[in-house]
Amino acid sequence: MAAKEFTVDPDIVLHDSVTATRSGRDEEEAKFKVGQKVRLVEDIVNDGTYPHAPIGTLMMPKGAEGYIKTMGEFLQVIRVYEVHFIGSDMEVEVVGCREHELEAVDDGCDEETTESPLFRAMIEKRQKAQNQS
Repeated sequence: MAAKEFTVDPDIVLHDSVTATRSGRDEEEAKFKVGQKVRLVEDIVNDGTYPHAPIGTLMMPKGAEGYIKTMGEFLQVIRVYEVHFIGSDMEVEVVGCREHELEAVDDGCDEETTESPLFRAMIEKRQKAQNQS
């Protein structure tokens, strides 16, 4: 059987992690650091990526404060921050946020400004409650 011959259209531009350019709404370098405290500057609504709520459902309100857990990229060009909104009354506490949806609450991410002390306090509170019952 003869090998199939195919041609490449020279007008098609392929994008990959090397040639793709960053979304126009994201800085070239990450604006926030893992562990940094941030605040939402606009409401976050379900865009369809959260399967347990209808599209358009409010996921986290403007003004909510949280901590950057991780950051990743969607389609290699859109930076998404995984933000943990500790103690939120919303259905979920961890929400994916774009750079333009956030502002820094502090500059650093040392032991005092990260979520670690808050987690320890929550764990201690639960343990006390369990020991008393």
